[in-house]
Amino acid sequence: MFHPTVFDNIKIAFENQIYDYDNLDGILVVTDRSDMLNLALMSREFSLAFKLTEGNNVTSEIILQSSVKDLGDEILETPGSDPGCTLLLRFYMEIDDVNVQCPAAEKILSTIWGPDFQPVQSLSFRYGQEGDTYNNCIELQFKRQITEEQMEDIPNLLKFLLQSAGELEEV
Repeated sequence: MFHPTVFDNIKIAFENQIYDYDNLDGILVVTDRSDMLNLALMSREFSLAFKLTEGNNVTSEIILQSSVKDLGDEILETPGSDPGCTLLLRFYMEIDDVNVQCPAAEKILSTIWGPDFQPVQSLSFRYGQEGDTYNNCIELQFKRQITEEQMEDIPNLLKFLLQSAGELEEV
């Protein structure tokens, strides 16, 4: 019989909560979903992107990753290992004043997530586009593996994610 991996269990927990926020609560709209298996690396990646129903400038994305080592340690019950997944949060938004909006976004995320999370902002633009609008991709990466023991923290994590998206809408 199939026994779900840590990756599968955490993925389902995130998926269920986000789709409840979409279908039942109406506070967000899921805009993209991806569940990929990389056969060359034997790794998995799941992502779920959404926008707040009250917002239109910020897209938030949850990315869950698992390597072949994570999966192997779990299946082989490797002594001393604590199999888990890597969690990454991304926020995508358009900005037009880099010197004001980037520091404001960093302050918002640092206040909500604390000093352990340093937001990484990557700016890009389309060559030849009119105006001075930049695409800002802001990443927050968890420094430790997420395991099934943190599953009860998912509702609070999503609360902070929604708060972050809401405050970034105001930047």
